Amino acid sequence: MARVRRHKSEPISRRKRSTVALPESEKPVLLSRRIVDSEPGDLSASSTFAGALAQQPTDHSSTSPSFTQVVVPKSTPELLAEIASVWELHPVLVEDLFHANQRPKIDRYDDVLFVVVKSAVYIDSAEEVEFKEFHLLMKDDVLVIICQDDRFIDGSPIPQSVEDMDAYFRDKKRQWASERELLSLGPEALVYRLLDTAVDTYFPVLDGLQDDKDGIERQVFSGDTAAAARIYLLSQEVIDVLHTTTHLNRLTQRLGNGAAKYSIPSELQAYLNDVTDHLTRVLAEAAELREALSQILNVNSTLVAQRQNEDMKKISGWAAILFAPTLIGAIYGMNFDDMPELHWAFGYPMAIGLMVGLGVVLYTVFKMKKWM
Repeated sequence: MARVRRHKSEPISRRKRSTVALPESEKPVLLSRRIVDSEPGDLSASSTFAGALAQQPTDHSSTSPSFTQVVVPKSTPELLAEIASVWELHPVLVEDLFHANQRPKIDRYDDVLFVVVKSAVYIDSAEEVEFKEFHLLMKDDVLVIICQDDRFIDGSPIPQSVEDMDAYFRDKKRQWASERELLSLGPEALVYRLLDTAVDTYFPVLDGLQDDKDGIERQVFSGDTAAAARIYLLSQEVIDVLHTTTHLNRLTQRLGNGAAKYSIPSELQAYLNDVTDHLTRVLAEAAELREALSQILNVNSTLVAQRQNEDMKKISGWAAILFAPTLIGAIYGMNFDDMPELHWAFGYPMAIGLMVGLGVVLYTVFKMKKWM
């Protein structure tokens, strides 16, 4: 099944933004809310990073744990430059912010934590895995989530209007009603929650790859000659998943290694262990898929060689059958004066009979040996 592949570094084409929903489409939209004592507050929209921070003031007199969540659905160079200026980010970090298509990683620059996370979406019609990149910036009690593609970290398409975005974040499952104890641990808890959400997107991807692998197996045993190309293409997708999740696994390991140094609560460490367990499952299933596809490719090569061998038997058999009359015709086509049957009345019928008879004998022999 032929298909056009998109290189992983090429951006995914976005849907056209509605000028009715966003009259000032040139300006970026930042969504912010304050989470106080594990209770998410109202969502606010602004066009500048300073404005997003100002709309969520910090009450230092409050004893309840709280932090600010800022979501950037679509970044612009001007907005990234403003974030770098307001927070006085390290030049190396600024360079990373301006360059997408990075591997998952975690870095600390003074008091700023920078995390690159990738979720995955499986496009079944194209049999292709698309990776969605997100940059997380955490400083003090503020966590900034910068989306690089057209989806949120759970795989949901980014709405085109502020109203739809507000409805998205007001959904019950995104209010974290069942995770209030976790969110009480601060913005680090939300980082781990987002990591877990990103890792969970790989399980539907593996299910889609597994279904296509099953389809390839049926295709191989049906004798479809296009199976080999499909195996190679699907193997590439599996390898991409392996590479991405391997870097995610290294990311979680670095978080775990820095738990003692940065005084990460034991509750968060237990949550991180759960994320690592999920990643281990993803890595194991992806490795099994890669091995299965390799075995299918070997089986396909064996079946192709077997079919070619059968074809060669048929070709060789027909060549032998055609060679016999050619040999008789060549002998009687010689221009000699003294040939026993040359002037015999039954010489021609005898030559024809020899040709036909020898051909029938050879065909019968080859048929018995299952060459025909």
